Amino acid sequence: MECTHTDEIKDVKPKTKGCEECLKLGQEWVHLRLCMECGHVGCCDSSIGKHATKHFHKTKHPIMKSMEPGETWGWCFVDEVMLDFS
Repeated sequence: MECTHTDEIKDVKPKTKGCEECLKLGQEWVHLRLCMECGHVGCCDSSIGKHATKHFHKTKHPIMKSMEPGETWGWCFVDEVMLDFS
């Protein structure tokens, strides 16, 4: 299966240096994900808040990219497929 939402990828810059919601709540995160439509930074599903996934459910922005150093993968929540940003 292929991602049918690549046309929604924009040239975004992270809005924060960490998970937006975790920073507000004083929580820690495991890994960070970048919304490729609006630049929202959320934490991964291994984190307490799971804010990247919650951002998708709230906004329907389909694609996020790993913000971890050396990682070039992304994920389309709608099509449930991995993407390569290398």
